[in-house]
Amino acid sequence: MNITKFINFINKQTKQNIDSSYYANIDIWREYWKGYVPTFHTVKETGLDGAKHNRDLYSLKMPKKACEDWASLLLNDKTTITLKDKKTAKWLVGDGQITGVLGKIKFWKNANAIVERAFWSGTGAFVISLEDMKVENGEIIPFEQTKINIDYLDASCIIPLTVKHGKIIDVAFATDVFIKGKKYIYLQTHILTKNGYQITNQFYMCEDEKIKEPRYSQVNLDGVAKRILTKSTVPLFAVFSPGIVKNIDGGEGLGMSVFAEAIDAAKQVDIAFNNYHRDLYLGGKKVFYNRKLTKEYITSTGEVITIAPDDVQQQLFYQSDDSDDIDGKSDVYEYNPSLRVDENRKAVQDALNYFSFKIGLGTRHYQFDGGNITTATQYNGDRQDMVQNANKHQIALEDALIDVVKAILWCGKNIQGQDIDENTDVTINWDDSYIMDSGARRNIDKDDALNGFIPKYKYNMEWRGMSEQEAKEAVAQAQSESGTDEQLGFGDI
Repeated sequence: MNITKFINFINKQTKQNIDSSYYANIDIWREYWKGYVPTFHTVKETGLDGAKHNRDLYSLKMPKKACEDWASLLLNDKTTITLKDKKTAKWLVGDGQITGVLGKIKFWKNANAIVERAFWSGTGAFVISLEDMKVENGEIIPFEQTKINIDYLDASCIIPLTVKHGKIIDVAFATDVFIKGKKYIYLQTHILTKNGYQITNQFYMCEDEKIKEPRYSQVNLDGVAKRILTKSTVPLFAVFSPGIVKNIDGGEGLGMSVFAEAIDAAKQVDIAFNNYHRDLYLGGKKVFYNRKLTKEYITSTGEVITIAPDDVQQQLFYQSDDSDDIDGKSDVYEYNPSLRVDENRKAVQDALNYFSFKIGLGTRHYQFDGGNITTATQYNGDRQDMVQNANKHQIALEDALIDVVKAILWCGKNIQGQDIDENTDVTINWDDSYIMDSGARRNIDKDDALNGFIPKYKYNMEWRGMSEQEAKEAVAQAQSESGTDEQLGFGDI
């Protein structure tokens, strides 16, 4: 789907004026994330025939690596969600954060992936998807068998319609879907009305989006509600962007790629890496010999074949004549090019340092000095930039995670009819082992709990993923069984 052309079509159909120009930036970021930008990664070389030939630049593909690393730091298997209400927590996260609703829909794996995609595209969205829902006259009828799922969309699928105080209120999502072998463009809108959010579902087909002004035709699909009124102000979507201030005009409600300001640094990395690779590739020993040392013979078809000395001398004996006199180095000599390993390695490392700095991971995130040992204190000092930027990114991501959890709880209560508390308190517990080793931090929390600096049940919530009620019950049971503060069920850690 070409989002720019589709937005232009929607503008004509609805008489709106949605700006599509910002998506050109997203297209550029997508190319760098994929690791191949034709205008940069294609170089021209002159061949032996004198003609120009294209060759691809060798690339480390660091923009994708940067997004992968940020996703791993921010949202991983150590991230947990805690809910105050025990029954609601059991329904949503289950045991060990791997069962419940989130476990069934593989939430953590998909959430990690959308963080990576949001960091290359500038924005990511969690969009609630409901299947087998009962709707009458556009209103939802509670039905326990309704399936709750989530679509994970990057900025190329997000069309903000109303933005207030920096927050998207009304939005459209345009995605490619495949149904029974046919490709459709699925357009879903979420509009806040005085009676709550209204959701519309439309499907379009396009025969050829490559032409300048493609024609889109709307189609009706069986089993899909065209319009749904939720009668709630709770949005069934959550949008987030990297925690950086956008310095590009346009794209209201959309963010900026984490490497948007590091593209020049990414180019420098690839130029240095390409030079390193080419020096190694071209650095083999070369033996130069006078043309008179070659042999020629004529095939039965009259074609002249030239044989180099190394082809002839594969035999045990080589018969030469006076014309093959090779006294002196003028006829045969060796050339051993310098590989410039140290210079190339330093150039690549310097380029990586600049790139790492520009994407907020600090100046020493990508290091290949395997022989050096860095102490924890030195490591933390070098990573201060990363720590500060991670905290900024977490602010935006935390809001989105809480919003999507609230949306799932609303669906469970009002669409499935579950006996849960949709208004229970939600806490996101982050993995901050990039600041301090998780084992060391767990020991500190245990000591603080035993010494009375924090409530003991907080330890169970943080490190065992318990709800507040479960955590308090565990502490009370441990106290009643042991009678001492030193044995509260912490166990070996």
